[in-house]
Amino acid sequence: MTSSRSFSVLLLAICWLTPCVQAEEGASLSTPGIWPIDRLKSEVPAYRIEDPDAKIQTLIYEGEMVDGQATEVFSFYASPKTLGIGREGEQYPGIVLIHGGGGTAFADWVWMWANRGYAAIAMDLGGRRAPDPEFDSSGKLKPYAGHKRDTRVRLAQGGPLDGHPEKFDSIGGRIDDDWPYHAAANVMRAHTLIRSFPEVDADRTAVTGISWGGYTTCLAASLDDRFKASVPVYGCGFLHEGESVQKPSIDGLGDRRDAWVAAYDPGSHLPKCTVPTLWVNGTHDIHYVLDSYAKSYAKVQGPRTMRIEPRMPHGHQAGWNPPEIQIFVDSILRDTTPLASVGTLQVSDNGTVTVPFQSDTKIVQSALHFTTETGLRSKRKWQTVDCVIADGKVEAEGLPPEANTWLVTLTDERGALVSTEVGFR
Repeated sequence: MTSSRSFSVLLLAICWLTPCVQAEEGASLSTPGIWPIDRLKSEVPAYRIEDPDAKIQTLIYEGEMVDGQATEVFSFYASPKTLGIGREGEQYPGIVLIHGGGGTAFADWVWMWANRGYAAIAMDLGGRRAPDPEFDSSGKLKPYAGHKRDTRVRLAQGGPLDGHPEKFDSIGGRIDDDWPYHAAANVMRAHTLIRSFPEVDADRTAVTGISWGGYTTCLAASLDDRFKASVPVYGCGFLHEGESVQKPSIDGLGDRRDAWVAAYDPGSHLPKCTVPTLWVNGTHDIHYVLDSYAKSYAKVQGPRTMRIEPRMPHGHQAGWNPPEIQIFVDSILRDTTPLASVGTLQVSDNGTVTVPFQSDTKIVQSALHFTTETGLRSKRKWQTVDCVIADGKVEAEGLPPEANTWLVTLTDERGALVSTEVGFR
């Protein structure tokens, strides 16, 4: 007799050859890598708000089933309306904020976006409740992101934890113990929920996430075409290749490895992504390495903008602070001045690098960055050469023939940085 786990592995091998995304109702709890898209997009989850008068509201909404029982998802929600700075009857663009490993729903993240004029929701994807935010005497939010992790409390009806066993080892059999399934589904549930709020313009929504949240952003933007903009920070697919720190956990799955890749690696779903995406990462990121990153952004079908920063640090605050994220989202949801548009990086036989660009703002700085070293990418030393900025292009001389990885950055008068895609040889 074939076990349910073995059957699921076989089914996933079939799905690897035939792209599987959307499930008929009733199939979702038996087929990893398939989400009930129609239901997640149409069914507004039940929810409760603990204090409707709070500036940052604690909102708990219904999650996906585990063992036949509905789960609950903790989140923070804020908008200009909850902050008391909105106008009567005004609608706001919405944004879904996805934390990374070791993170939770961050009150300061929704506070930041609400003060920018957005309706923002940030959920905890590990089945926990985050501590309540605190405010000073002037009504300003006190620093929140640095709170102690042991102040987070497990929800009585929380979904799967977000540790490595739930992310990897659970593959096979039913999917209601698979964290990646719940993460993407509960992001879509949060999206459907805020789209139902009268103060939210349902046609203007975006999603961004950091690290594992960037991973989940890649999944959500591939599954949910209602988003108008997507910003995965660090996170990507092809985690089973190269120097990815997740690769050992995936390889350790043995005969279930290919099933996990087919079901839950974003590289298996990104070819379906048509959402305009800003890709934010650093040259030396140890968690989401440039090789896997480049394979990931090459898969998407929608417009893509790059922001690869030399030695960008890895972390939640480092991941939500780049001003380019707001500029990009605003440009799509509010029709404001966009980031510069960067053309294809061209390299001549003599090592001259040329990049065409279009920009509504003045480009004030540009540089070629490259490495000739080998070994771990996170340890390689890079070199920088200033580019000459001319009409509609930047140019630099001196890319050596032994260079194996390179890119060009452009910075405009707002201080907004964009980059080319990465060159390899």
